[in-house]
Formats: sequence, C-alpha cells, structure tokens
Amino acid sequence: MKKVVKFGGSSVASADQIKKIFDIVQMDPARKFVIVSAPGKRTPDDTKVTDLLIAYYKAYQSGKSVRDTQDAIVARYAEISEELALDSAVMREIAYHIHELATLDKTDTFTYDTFLAAGENNCAKLVAAFFAQSGLDTRYVSPKDAGILVSEEPGNARLLPESYEAINYLNELPETLIIPGFFGVTKKDAICTFSRGGSDISGSIIAAGVKADLYENFTDVDGIFAVNPKIIPHPQPIDEVTFREMRELAYSGFSVLHDEALVPALRAKIPIVIKNTNNPTHPGTRIVVEHTKNVTPVVGIASDGGFSTLNLSKYLLNREVGFGRKMLSAFEELGVRFEHMPTGIDDISIIIRDVFLGKENERAILNKLAETLHPDVLNFEHQLSIVMLVGEGMRAHIGVTARAAKALSDSRVNIKMLSQGASEYAIMFVVKSVDEEKAVQALYHAFF
Repeated sequence: MKKVVKFGGSSVASADQIKKIFDIVQMDPARKFVIVSAPGKRTPDDTKVTDLLIAYYKAYQSGKSVRDTQDAIVARYAEISEELALDSAVMREIAYHIHELATLDKTDTFTYDTFLAAGENNCAKLVAAFFAQSGLDTRYVSPKDAGILVSEEPGNARLLPESYEAINYLNELPETLIIPGFFGVTKKDAICTFSRGGSDISGSIIAAGVKADLYENFTDVDGIFAVNPKIIPHPQPIDEVTFREMRELAYSGFSVLHDEALVPALRAKIPIVIKNTNNPTHPGTRIVVEHTKNVTPVVGIASDGGFSTLNLSKYLLNREVGFGRKMLSAFEELGVRFEHMPTGIDDISIIIRDVFLGKENERAILNKLAETLHPDVLNFEHQLSIVMLVGEGMRAHIGVTARAAKALSDSRVNIKMLSQGASEYAIMFVVKSVDEEKAVQALYHAFF
C-alpha cells in the first residue's frame, strides 16, 4: 500500500496541529508522500499566512512599508518553530526567504505567484525539520525537484503531461517526503501557482505521478456532508461519493476539496479519502470511480452565489446558422469564460461567474452582440445563485426533477432556469441569491 497524504491550512496552523500530523504520518508507514498547505487560521478571527502574503505583495508593489507584514509572517512561523523546539537555523532560513521577497522584480509576471508560494514552501521546510527532529527519516522536496512542471499561466497553472514521468522518480527516495503544495515551476524555472486552494491539486498530481493506492486529504471535518452545515445543522454525512458527483458538488460550492484536484486522481483511478486531522480514526468520506454501495437518488446538494446571466432573445433565432458561435466569440475575444448555456428555440442564456465578468466586459459584450446579432432582447441579470442537486442514482429514479420543483414551489422559490445534462446525475437550478438558502433547505428536506 502506497499513500499520498495532504494536510490543509488548519492542519498546519499551529505547533499542536503539526504534532498531530506527525502522529498521523508515523502511525502508517504507507504514508510516505506528504503535501502541506500554508498555515491557516488558528481561530475564526485569525489571518491565514497566504492572506498576509497578499498584503505583503500589495504593500511592496505600492511602495509602502513592508515591515509590518514581514514581521507578521515571520512571527507566525517563529511561534510554531519555538513551540516545536526546532533548531534556530530553520527559522533563520525562513526569515531570510520572507525578507528576500521584497527584492523581486515588481514587473515580473510571476512575482505575485512567488510571494504566495512562500506560504507553502516555508511551511514544508518547517514540517520536514520537525519530522526529522522527531526521529522520522525525512526529506524536504521542492516542487521543482519533485518534477512538478507547469504551464506559464500565473495563478492558474496547469500540469504539463511530461511531469508524471519525472514525478515517478520520487518512489526511489527512501525517506518520508515533505512537499509544498499549491505551486510548480515553469520550463524557465519561474514559480507558478495553481488556483487558490491548489494544494489539493498538488496532492492529486503527486498521487497520480507515484501511482499511489490512495490519496488521503486531511482537513478539519469528518468528511463530506450532504449539504453545507451552515445552512442545515447536523446534515447527513456522505460515506461514499463518485468522482463525477464530487466534481459537481465541489464546483457548485463544496469547499472541502478543490474541484480540479479530482482530475489527476480520477485519470489514474486512485480513490481519495477526506479525513479529519483532529479525528484521524474516523473513516471519513471515500471518493471512488464507481459506487460500491446502494445509492440514493440524491447524494448531495450544493449551492454557490455570485452569478449573472446574459439573456438574449431573437425571433427565428434557430434558423440563423452560426448564431451561437458568433455569440460566444464575444466572450472569447474578451477572455470571459462562461459556466452554463441553457437555450430555447428563440432564446439563449449564458451563465457567468461575476468574478470573471466585470462592468467593462459587461458593456463590451452588450455592445458587440447588439452590433453583430441585432437581438430583440439583450440584457444582463445579476444577483443570482445556482443550486445543484447531485446523484448518479437519479438515472434509475423517475420523478426526481418533479419532486425538486415541487419542494421549491412549496417554499415559494422561483426557478429562474433549470438545466440537466445528458448524463442525468446533476440538476442545476438558477434562483435569486436572496432565495439560495431557502432553496437548499427545501431540497434537503425533500430528499433527506
């Protein structure tokens, strides 16, 4: 058995938490590959190291004093180092690296990524030092030395296919390996990060590269629940979920695992287990290729806000060849990605995340489409949410959509749009953002 284990920000937030992850790794010799995030919050009102690094970068770019943010970041690591009684050389190296960030080229495309990656990178060095001091044969391995070669896309790096062969050599190293998550290096040796929360992606990449038998993702909850516990107190836990179901749930608001982290593990057919650092004996939630148990129609309900729709209507639209291509080309030219595209015979709606839209792009899209397509109706609608009903068991059950629609109707929630793919394991409802929580509650009580 060969396992890759990843520990999130809450799992490395303090010395006590790092002692827990040492115990978890030590208790199972199969846990040879350890991926760590940057230190997260110790208390609800605390600040994550990554957020401190963002503040540090902004101060540096604007020419303001960086002393306070430098001191705050170094202090976080120093507190952990002191409580772990580490050799002072480790902390000197970390402090030097933090201060050196303020000498980077402000105009370099990858400088921001280099700032952010410092959180994971220094945490991995600290964790490796503690593991070694505690008697475990341990080695810190940088993403470059691990073979994590990525595309030149700052903040949104993608693994280059040739990386997997390079990563496989890690199997030849005898020690327990501590690898920082969240970033890789380009062919020109520039540090380039995955999207925020990308340490999950790093863990999945390493698991696929070393051909692991299991990828364990440790966080601060006992697995995944059928719905957000902030909306439904004490919701039903999920014992098992497929990669397809989890991809939909993660995309639609389940923050326990980055949705892009599923892809490398899925392609390599490596199961993932979501476990709790603070309760490591709990079985957690297993993410598998195919269900091994009897399935209910709905396994989970996710929701997310911050969406807008572009609504376009034109009489006899269906007779115009190339209409859809012309419409989407406006988005492509502006670099705006869309999420869903429900259609009717004379209508097309495009659902976009607000974070990718912006007022300038919105005006540019409207002007472009008005000029090229001459629609009868063209407008944006804002303050929308999506609510996703997910479960592969839907395919074998009649009436799931009707049951969901009735639950929403009974709760006085208006469905702005509804969409279901041909695979029949996810139904998307678009509702007004003010109705999001009410919609989730209605659907949960209808199916659970």
